[in-house]
Amino acid sequence: MHWILLFVAGLFEISWAVGLKFSHGFTQIIPSVLTVLGMVASFYFLSLALRNLPLGTAYAIWTGIGTIGTVILGILLFKEPISFMRIACIALIVCGITGLKLITH
Repeated sequence: MHWILLFVAGLFEISWAVGLKFSHGFTQIIPSVLTVLGMVASFYFLSLALRNLPLGTAYAIWTGIGTIGTVILGILLFKEPISFMRIACIALIVCGITGLKLITH
């Protein structure tokens, strides 16, 4: 269950990171409110996951999920550049997340 909570926290991290872009520096009210709600939800679920997971592992995986998701959504929503090197770096993050998950009991 704690891994699911961590994954949900990561999804909310993606939502607030993308929400920051849509909020235009917190000048747009609805995206700004949704961004703050995403932040609160992300930290809440992370805090629940941290009850049972090591801090370093949970934090690395949480930020990794957020990084991967925001890169993908940046490409899809904001036409950010896609290149072999960007994909290779994301693949390294995926390998790191997978490794941390596999070695954590």
